[in-house]
Amino acid sequence: MERVLVTGANGFVGQVLCQLLVDKGISVKAVVRSSESHAGSISIGEINGDTNWQDALIGIDCVVHLAARVHVMNESAANPLNAFRHVNTAGSEKLARDAAKAGVKRLIYLSTIKVNGEQTYGVPFNEKVEHTPVDPYALSKWEAENSLRRISIESGMEIVIIRAPLVYGPGVKGNFLTLLKLVSKGLPLPFASVKNKRSLVALSNLVDLIRECIVNPRAAGEIFLVSDGEDLSTAELIKVIALKMGKPSRLIPIPLPLLNVGATIIGKRSVARRLLGSLQVDSSSAHRVLGWVPPYSVEHEIDRVVDWHREKNCSEWL
Repeated sequence: MERVLVTGANGFVGQVLCQLLVDKGISVKAVVRSSESHAGSISIGEINGDTNWQDALIGIDCVVHLAARVHVMNESAANPLNAFRHVNTAGSEKLARDAAKAGVKRLIYLSTIKVNGEQTYGVPFNEKVEHTPVDPYALSKWEAENSLRRISIESGMEIVIIRAPLVYGPGVKGNFLTLLKLVSKGLPLPFASVKNKRSLVALSNLVDLIRECIVNPRAAGEIFLVSDGEDLSTAELIKVIALKMGKPSRLIPIPLPLLNVGATIIGKRSVARRLLGSLQVDSSSAHRVLGWVPPYSVEHEIDRVVDWHREKNCSEWL
């Protein structure tokens, strides 16, 4: 039986992954940063280049490293790149070196599609495309990937890298949650003319791929880009959400140049890029190497998110 350590076990991805692994009969050691840990988890404190992983790694066969300093909308750090490197680069390298010393066989690292770049233009990103990380978060994750590959060469510990686009599911936050709120209120949205294509990955599909990478020997040394395999425009996504909510999709045709100008004026260029631009992922490598296909459809998973959002709203009124 594989004995798996999961960092960030109380996070959006970590909680669902740990439950899936337990359900599949896999022994899990859940690691969290905060002392306010869940029952059965281990508090590791802050993750950086000085974190002591020795005790947590005893008896572990595989590490799934989810914990990270994530992209934030309102950055407060004086030097964001250093702040991201402190956790994502130095912290990941220290974990990998300690894991190799402890005899861990495999480390699975959850990275981001932002390592490849911010936007695609007709050709989806794949694992071999030139890397152009733009913001500090993406750069820190790219540097972490490079560090892990070097440690793998030096130690023989297997490294598996998974790059994910936007992850959605029950409990989602950020722009996806904002979109859910706007659609639920029936507000008119200016995206009828948007013909972009964006890849998403449902949380259920992501954790299923991680599980496959834990148990499948063919995953060793690979980089996998993951998605649901059903790319949608912003307008199409809104229509699906509205349909599931039983709400009208009030989409207004506004020319893209005007939307871009408006976003620039109000300081939301990065938000506009995600809503108006394309970012497509070629996830065929996971199928080719592992025989893995996403078990759940976009329609099925948006149904689940809408149900969660409805229950969440109901509970807030109680």
